[in-house]
Amino acid sequence: MYLSVRYRGYILFLTFLFYTAYHLSRKPISIVKSELHRNCSTVIRPADFNVTDNATWCDWAPFDQDNYKTLFGVLDNSFLVAYAIGMFFSGMFGERLPLRYYLSFGMLGSGLFTCLFGLGFYWNIHSLGYYAFIQVMNGLMQTTGWPAVVACVGNWFGKGKRGFIMGVWNSHTSVGNILGSLIAGAFVSSAWGMSFIVPGLIIASTGILCFFFLVEKPEDVNCTPPQHHSEQESGETEPLLQNSSHVERSVNGAIATEPAEVVVVEEHPEAISFCGALSIPGVVEFSLCLLFAKLVSYTFLYWLPLYISNVAHFEAKQAGDMSTLFDVGGIVGGIAAGLVSDYTGGRATTCCVMLIAAAPMLFLYNYIGQRSIGTTVGMLLLCGGLVNGPYALITTAVSADLGTHESLRGNSRALSTVTAIIDGTGSIGAAVGPLLAGVISPTGWNNVFYMLISADVLACLFLSRLVFKEAQGWCGRAPQARGFKEI
Repeated sequence: MYLSVRYRGYILFLTFLFYTAYHLSRKPISIVKSELHRNCSTVIRPADFNVTDNATWCDWAPFDQDNYKTLFGVLDNSFLVAYAIGMFFSGMFGERLPLRYYLSFGMLGSGLFTCLFGLGFYWNIHSLGYYAFIQVMNGLMQTTGWPAVVACVGNWFGKGKRGFIMGVWNSHTSVGNILGSLIAGAFVSSAWGMSFIVPGLIIASTGILCFFFLVEKPEDVNCTPPQHHSEQESGETEPLLQNSSHVERSVNGAIATEPAEVVVVEEHPEAISFCGALSIPGVVEFSLCLLFAKLVSYTFLYWLPLYISNVAHFEAKQAGDMSTLFDVGGIVGGIAAGLVSDYTGGRATTCCVMLIAAAPMLFLYNYIGQRSIGTTVGMLLLCGGLVNGPYALITTAVSADLGTHESLRGNSRALSTVTAIIDGTGSIGAAVGPLLAGVISPTGWNNVFYMLISADVLACLFLSRLVFKEAQGWCGRAPQARGFKEI
C-alpha cells in the first residue's frame, strides 16, 4: 500500500511536469505578438539604422501591415485547427501505443517545431507560410499530451477525491502559461527568437525524462490498480451516471444481470470505438459545454497580452507579466471547482454556476478593469478563476469519471478516447475563439467581450439537462451520502 502511494505521488509529479512543459511551449506566441507589430513612434531608433517607412520600421514583416491582427489570427488557427483535428485521432493512438513512447515522441516533436519558429528570427525569415506550417506541425505534436497524461493519471487514481486531486494537478496548465509568459517575456524585447527556442528546449528535455522514467500503470510495478467503482464509492456517483439496482450489461457479446453495487473488473483486449465512447452518458453534453468554455479560455490565452498592451498601453514584457494573473486565478478556480464538485457530487452544476458568474465578471473587466493597477489585478484573478475553473474540471475529473464509467466494465483503455473526444471538441472552440477575436477586434474590444459572454451562456445551456438530473439526484439522496470518499 505504501509503495502504491509513493508511486501515485511520483506519477502526479511527472505528469504535472510534462503538461507544464506542453503549455509552456504554447505561450510564447501570445507574448511575441506585441513585439512583431509595435507602435514604432515610441521606439528609439538606432542612429545607424536606415529606414524607408517611419511607421513600421521596428515591425517584423509580414506583420508590419494594417492587417496584422488577421495574420496573427492565421498563426493562432494554424495551430489550433491542427490541434482540434488531431485530437480526435490522438486518443485512439494513445490507447493502442505505449503511453511512454507516445508522450516522449510528442514532446520531442513539439520541442523541435517550437525551436524552428524561433529560428525564423535568426534566419531572417519573413514568410507567413513558414510560420503557419510550423504552427500546424506543432499543433499536431501537442495533441499527444492531454489524452496520454489524463489516461496515465486515471490508471493510478480511483474516483474518490478525484475532483480535488485533479484540480490541484491541473494547475499545470496555468503554471505552464505563467512560466511560458515569464520566459518569453525575458527575451521578447531583445531577441524574440529565444522566446521560442528556450521553451522548445525545455519540452524536448522533458520528453527525454518521460522516456526513461514514466510508469504507465500500477501493474507495471506490481502495485494494485485503483477501484474506479465500488460499493463504498457508489454514493459518490453523479446522478447522471447512476443505474438502477439491477442492470443488464453487454460485455463482448455476453449479457449479464447483476446488482449495481457490484462491479466486476475485466480486461478488454479491444479499445473502445469512437461511437461507443460517444454513447457514454454525459460525454456529448460536457464536450459541447467545453467547446464554448475553451473558446473563452483560449481567446484570453492568445489575445490577453495584446489587449492589455493596447488598452492599458503597457510594453510587451509588462503586458505579458500582467497577463499571468489570469492564470494564477485559474489555478485557484480549478482547485475550488474540484473541491466543490467532490463534496456535492455535482460536476455539471459546479461548472454551470461558475460559467454563469463569469459572464458579468467579463463585462465588468472590460469596462472597469483598466482603471487602476489594483482593479486590473483583482479582475484578472477573479475572471481567471471563473473562466478556467469549469474548463479545468471538465478536462480532468469529468473526463476521468466518464472514461472509467461503470458501464465500461473496467475497460480502462476507453479513458484516452473519451478524453480525446471531450478535449477535441473543446479544441474546436479553442480554434474558433482566437479567430473570431482577430476578426472582431478591429471593430472594438467591446465586441470581443460580448462574444465571450455569449459563449459562456451557451456553455451553460448545454449542461442544463445534466444539472437538472443532478438536482433530482440530490432531492432523493440522503445527506450523509454526500461528501468526500476515500480513494
